[in-house]
Amino acid sequence: MTLKTRAVILAGGEGTRLGVLTSKRAKPAVPYAGKYRIIDFPLSNCVNSNLADVFIIAQYRPHSLIEHIGAGGPWDLNRDFTGGVRFYTPYRSQVADWFIGTADAVQQNFGFIKRGDPDMILLLSGDHVYSMDYRRMIDFHVAKKADITMATIPVPWDEASRYGILGMDEDNLVNAFVEKPSQPPSNQANMGVYLFNRQILNQLLWEDHLEKDSSHDFGKDILPKAVASPDIKVYAYPYEGYWVDVGTINSYWQAHMDLLTHPPVYNLFDRSWIIHTRTEERPPLSIHAGAKVDDSLICDGCIIETGAVIRSSIISPGVTIRSGAVIEESIILTDTIIGNGSRILRSIVDKRVRVGANVTIGAITGSDINIAMVGRNSSIPDNIVIQPGGMIGTDVIENDFVVDQINTGEYLQTRRLPNEI
Repeated sequence: MTLKTRAVILAGGEGTRLGVLTSKRAKPAVPYAGKYRIIDFPLSNCVNSNLADVFIIAQYRPHSLIEHIGAGGPWDLNRDFTGGVRFYTPYRSQVADWFIGTADAVQQNFGFIKRGDPDMILLLSGDHVYSMDYRRMIDFHVAKKADITMATIPVPWDEASRYGILGMDEDNLVNAFVEKPSQPPSNQANMGVYLFNRQILNQLLWEDHLEKDSSHDFGKDILPKAVASPDIKVYAYPYEGYWVDVGTINSYWQAHMDLLTHPPVYNLFDRSWIIHTRTEERPPLSIHAGAKVDDSLICDGCIIETGAVIRSSIISPGVTIRSGAVIEESIILTDTIIGNGSRILRSIVDKRVRVGANVTIGAITGSDINIAMVGRNSSIPDNIVIQPGGMIGTDVIENDFVVDQINTGEYLQTRRLPNEI
């Protein structure tokens, strides 16, 4: 008998620890690796695993996400009768309101999720970068006759206290699940990839909905309760590939640097597991004589002028690097212009930023990772210095600068009113 699995991607994350990158977009919509968005990875994993029935639940600033996914064409999900992709956002009614937690987000939409009677529900986080064949996890789940299967990844023992950690027996039956334990029962960390039998999920969600003291979260409430129940079989599915939660500025930066090693820690060039995305038609990149590029990824539509130097950086589509500029260990997002002689070092510069001439943003300070950031649609005047850890907000203009240096820990925001932007 063929079992039907429906994938549900939780894409409502606000991503407050990503600074200006999530000022105007949800975390799953944040660009990654030049041409992708973070949500492309779980979504492509679904398609590559032959799972074509996908729901996306969004809440915080979903506009960029909805525009990016559209009808699902780039992922071959623009279909009606054999699956497709569907978006669900909060709505106000007598029994529904804004989502309180991840479990509440699923519970409020479960009437839609269980339509068509899927046998299993695959719950995924929309803000993790990894490549995983979910079919293997489904086969594991069925073979174990599990009620719930949680994907796990081994982490160094000295870092295990930073994660949700599972304890299990020799058959991978989970017997403990604790968040950030001081004495971890194992080094198997929760990946935020869950496979539920539909009826079990329905039961657990409703019971949690009735709990007034619950935070309505899978990691804090639903799964610990399921693991503690003698009537629910929870198994751990071990995964050993690349996986990262790009939930902080440093982890986001490091996940990009992982693409630039030889061989790369995470390989985007694997043609057997394509990461699909929505892309614009742009001309090939242009590198002028005398420019130098080392260990970098540069996307279509870029112009690298004479004397520019790019090392260990990710350059997104449509970026212009003027003569004499130096970009090192940095991430430059779409349609940004870096002025003549400017130095961008260990920094993240968002979309459509205009950096003037002889500007210095960030610095490389050995193993101390302190990223400077510039929000999208901002303009940086000539000769400005932004120290490591300094931050420029979104929509900042030259008149917003009253000093010529932004120090570590300082955050410059536009002085304009919202209606003036």
